Amino acid sequence: MKKNRLGGSDLLVGEIGLGCMSLGTEMRNAVELIHEALERGVNLLDTADLYDDGRNEEIVGQAIRGRRDRVVLATKVGNRRIPGQDGWTWDPSRQYILSAVKESLRRLGTDYIDLYQLHGGTLDDPIDETIEAFEQLKREGVIRAYGISSIRPNVIREYAAKSSIVSVMNSYSIVDRRAEEAVLPHLQERGISVIARGPLAKGTLAAKREPSRSLPDYDLEEIKALRERLQELESPDRNLTQLAIRYALGHPAVAVAIPGASSKEQLLQNISASQTPELSAEELAVIRSFSKPNIYSDHR
Repeated sequence: MKKNRLGGSDLLVGEIGLGCMSLGTEMRNAVELIHEALERGVNLLDTADLYDDGRNEEIVGQAIRGRRDRVVLATKVGNRRIPGQDGWTWDPSRQYILSAVKESLRRLGTDYIDLYQLHGGTLDDPIDETIEAFEQLKREGVIRAYGISSIRPNVIREYAAKSSIVSVMNSYSIVDRRAEEAVLPHLQERGISVIARGPLAKGTLAAKREPSRSLPDYDLEEIKALRERLQELESPDRNLTQLAIRYALGHPAVAVAIPGASSKEQLLQNISASQTPELSAEELAVIRSFSKPNIYSDHR
């Protein structure tokens, strides 16, 4: 599988990673899927302390035992559980980040994290304090690099200007093109890599699956019509799943796409996109003509 460098770091990631949120909570099945992914050339595993109240990190930790040197391990921080209260509260403080990382390390069964990501962010945050927490962890060798997971252009620009982030995780797909004008060119210019999440839009763009839900900018009938047009671009070398993943990888700012998978069949379909031809500029333009450009409703 083709590998790309994450920003200015020394982290090399396969162009297709695994978003672990969709693995479920059954340990054996999830571990088998991760092992299959690693055997097929995937090396970026993305999780978060938020997923299944930490259970997802525990599953990933179990799966990488004896395989740690083959993995670029990414997790996230910023959502805090307060005992006795329902839900999560946002806490990007230095104190919380330095405390939360210890719990993630414990659940993951490792003494370092390759890519530690802020799981959100607003302009009202103590951004300088947040950055210092990540920089401290980097100096101490607890993390190798850091990034943010955000869809807010102004927040992304703030971190791009002030910090040494190497990546931004951003929703990016044929049906969610908000980042194309507001985010991707800016990050490309600064040498910051994009981790494209949701390239299949929760299965909406997956082959052999009938869409059953609307999306923020598409009602169900529009989705069906878009799929029909995209299927005209299918070939023996590239089905709809592969086409959608290759679209996300088609922007030069994108280093890796991280589709999720809950079955071996889904996983292998996703990974197979790495063996299919890249989309030409003409093909990318045709796909964009089929879909909506989308806009951000909140730039904060």
